[in-house]
Amino acid sequence: MTDVEIEITAELVRDLLQDQHPDLAELPIREVAGGWDNQMWRLGDELAARMPRTQRAPDVQRRERRWLPVLAPRLPLPVPRPVRTGEPSARFPRPWTVMTWVRGEPLDHSAISRGDHAADELAHFLRALHAEAPADAPISTDRGGHPGEHTGGFDHFFHAVDLGDTADEVRAVWNDAVAAPGWEGPPLWVHGDLHPANVVVEDGTLAGVVDFGDMFAGDPAWDLAAAWVVLPEGAAARFFDVYARADEATIRRARGLAAMKCLFLMLMGLNGDRGLPGGKPTWGPAGRAALDRVTSGLV
Repeated sequence: MTDVEIEITAELVRDLLQDQHPDLAELPIREVAGGWDNQMWRLGDELAARMPRTQRAPDVQRRERRWLPVLAPRLPLPVPRPVRTGEPSARFPRPWTVMTWVRGEPLDHSAISRGDHAADELAHFLRALHAEAPADAPISTDRGGHPGEHTGGFDHFFHAVDLGDTADEVRAVWNDAVAAPGWEGPPLWVHGDLHPANVVVEDGTLAGVVDFGDMFAGDPAWDLAAAWVVLPEGAAARFFDVYARADEATIRRARGLAAMKCLFLMLMGLNGDRGLPGGKPTWGPAGRAALDRVTSGLV
């Protein structure tokens, strides 16, 4: 999943800063665990260097640099903001970005204890984000469509993990999403990748949203799946009451997409337990707990 020919170290990050942004070069640098397309390095308390380590990562960063300054001012939760651009060089042949740091602990390493508060925060955040996107907004090639367009992906994840006696319930949720009418409104701004590693928690509630590299214009159901994937048991109904823009068909699509996201999290957790590249051990328990919420409905 990653390109291993470039070893990214604290020394390399400091050298790149010294060459291109010398006023930041003396900040304390420490690696942040996790990441997928990008490796993160804290720069002091307020900033982070986002260093691409996959072939697609530069495009991910360009998307964030282009659109986060447009979206961030209207969002009610903290999100990363690009503040400096690093240009490709002989030392590191890809563009990189210095972003603001969003305080909090990733949800896959923490927990939400104030469920009602978190439901309100997420609903207000998505109401603000889900505005009509401009014509030149990015379009996703691997997500964003009706669930019926993603049955192959669902089937792959479904057969890759052990669901035990819940398999029929999970399949029924997916089939219901596939049968639901599609999104008929204009393409809306969608984060596209809301799951426990991409939200942060502080004081028991949602404190920020990170990693907008998969943002696109499309069906908001892809974000509304977070009602089950992110929020604790019993919070989904309150979330949809506060969000107040999702009709029955959208909720059905969102619930099915939540099931698919949970299966993906479980598979990545399994890969992590096996020590496979790209595996995330903390994602498995988060995905399993979220899937239990999906099969229990909105309660």
